[in-house]
Amino acid sequence: MRRTKPRLVSGGSRRKPRPGLRNRQIAAWMAIAAAIGFATWNSGSFGPLGDTVRPPAAPLTGRATVIDGDTVEIHGEHVRINGVDAPESRQTCMNEQGKSWRCGKVAANALDSFLSASRPLRCEFIERDRYGRFVGNCFRADGEDVAAWLVSNGHALDWPRYSNGAHASKQAKAKTAKTGIWSGTFEAPWDWRAANRSPDAFNKKSATTPLGLVASAKCRIKGNINGEGEHIYHLPGQKAFASTRVTTGKGERWFCSEAEAKAAGWRRANG
Repeated sequence: MRRTKPRLVSGGSRRKPRPGLRNRQIAAWMAIAAAIGFATWNSGSFGPLGDTVRPPAAPLTGRATVIDGDTVEIHGEHVRINGVDAPESRQTCMNEQGKSWRCGKVAANALDSFLSASRPLRCEFIERDRYGRFVGNCFRADGEDVAAWLVSNGHALDWPRYSNGAHASKQAKAKTAKTGIWSGTFEAPWDWRAANRSPDAFNKKSATTPLGLVASAKCRIKGNINGEGEHIYHLPGQKAFASTRVTTGKGERWFCSEAEAKAAGWRRANG
């Protein structure tokens, strides 16, 4: 006689899987998936949002290509030198005679010459900045500290926000000796970037860039605010013109004419 499978009847005794066993199986699979995901992320394949990342492993060492006065490239990795800020490539400064010069380009060329004298460059990882760049303390093959050299030679400013004043004494000496950018007047790189965020701002002032934040060939009168809060403007050739700094962050600015300065409520400096 041919056998047939017994027909299941509603309410029969077929045993259902135990809930506890199924929960343990799900938990085990989740743990395995999490371990695989962490291992893949930690290897540098992808980040939490799917972006490619490089974990902060050993220091980067190799022949450096200069990008600008405080940024180099090693093995395809952009490295931002920690604790200093150099003039931007397009930035200009003014000498004692009031003539503009490309301090950003000079800083980049000086850094290139300095690095070429003792290769390779070694950079120790500190963090990644908001642009994803490797931020590090960098040293030449002979042990020379790159950041310290840049500040000592007036090619970059000590950036207290990130350096905690590590190069302040070297900066003071460079300023006293009127070395590099300290030989005349300049705008702090962080202030210059704030006033030149768009590509058009370098060639012409955009509607969103307030007038007076950036010096130009026609606008060379310095509006300074002294310790007593007095608004005083300095003309090229006046006694304190060369030593006067324009710090836009505290409300100081440049003027294109005396009439403009007076109309804004500023008075002419003595001497």
